[in-house]
Amino acid sequence: MIDFDGTIYWDENALPNIDAVNAKMKEVGDMALSDQPEIHIKPNKLVDYGVVAAVMASAQRNNGKKMGMVGNEQYVK
Repeated sequence: MIDFDGTIYWDENALPNIDAVNAKMKEVGDMALSDQPEIHIKPNKLVDYGVVAAVMASAQRNNGKKMGMVGNEQYVK
């Protein structure tokens, strides 16, 4: 989850910085493709898109192959 203030959570634990995000993404990316969990990115609708883009880029750079956006229903009016 990515909170409105840009705080990034991994399994309900706040990650202190982008280096911690990269470390988590590397753990996933180092797994065999068949063992990789799907990375669910759930941004708050108020968060700056730059934070979301940084998380997605980290997954891509670190070989995370299974990624999905969740929580899009918050944008439906």
